[in-house]
Amino acid sequence: MSTQLPALVTGLVDDAAVFPPGSASLPDALAAHRQHRAAWYADLVGPLLLPASTVAAGELDGLVDPGLAIGLIGDTGLDRLPLALSCLPPLGVTARQIEAPVARRGEDPQPGLAELVTLTERLDGVPVYAEIPLTFGLMGALDALAEARAGGLPVAAKFRTGGLAAELFPTPAELAAVICACRDRRLPFKLTAGLHHAVRQVDPETGFTHHGFGNVLAATLAAADGATVETVADLLTVRDERPLVQGTEGRHDSARPLWVGFGSCSISEPLTDLIRLGLVNGGFEA
Repeated sequence: MSTQLPALVTGLVDDAAVFPPGSASLPDALAAHRQHRAAWYADLVGPLLLPASTVAAGELDGLVDPGLAIGLIGDTGLDRLPLALSCLPPLGVTARQIEAPVARRGEDPQPGLAELVTLTERLDGVPVYAEIPLTFGLMGALDALAEARAGGLPVAAKFRTGGLAAELFPTPAELAAVICACRDRRLPFKLTAGLHHAVRQVDPETGFTHHGFGNVLAATLAAADGATVETVADLLTVRDERPLVQGTEGRHDSARPLWVGFGSCSISEPLTDLIRLGLVNGGFEA
C-alpha cells in the first residue's frame, strides 16, 4: 500500500531497471516494478522506462499486466516511434511519457526537434521530452521547445548528466546554466544518467565525478527562486549534504518546480539516500 510521500519528491525517480548499468532482464524488471508500485514508497517511483526497440519487437507480449503505464524511450529513431506506440494498446499498456534524442553531440538539434514536435501534435496529450545535447545549438533548441510549449504542446527538455565517457558529464557551471535557461523559459526538464546518489561524488572505478540528485534538487529550488547561475553552480558543486538539506527546508509539501525527475536503474539507492537526508520517512510500513 502506498503511503503519501512529500510532494517535493513525488515521482522523482523513474524506473530504468533495464538500462545500464543495471541492465535487468525484462521479466525481472517488470516483476520488480510491480513490487515498487505496491510498496509504501510507490509515490516516489515514476513509470517503468522501456526502449522503443523492445516494444516494437513484441518482447512485452505475455509479460505485462493490462493497465501498465510506461515511459517510452526512443532508441530506434524518431521515424519508428509511431510503430512502438501502436504496439501498446493491444497489450492494455499506455505511454505516460515519451523521451527521445533529437541529435547527436555536435549536430544541429533543430531538424530532429521539429520532427519530434510534429509527432507530439499527433498524440493525445502525452508528455514528450526532447533529449538535447549540451553542445551546439542548445539555446536555440530550448527557445523552440518553449515556443511549442507556449502554443499548448506538452513538450519539455531532457539532458544527459553522465555516461561512459567523461565528456558526457557536464560541469556544474554547464548544468547550472541550462537549469537557469529552462527557468527563464518556464521549461520543465528531465535528467538522465549518472545520478546514482544524492550528493556529488567520485566513482572509484571510473574516476568520473557524478552529480548528486540532492545537489540538483537544491540547485533547482534555488534557480526557481531566482538565484544566479553562479549560486546554482555552487550548490551543484558542494559535497556536504547539510546545505542541500537546508535548501529544501519548508519545501517538502510543495510540488517540485522545473525538474520533472530522473531515471535510475536502482530504486533502492536513491530511496536510501532520501531517507538518510530526511526527505523521506523510512519508518512507514507496507
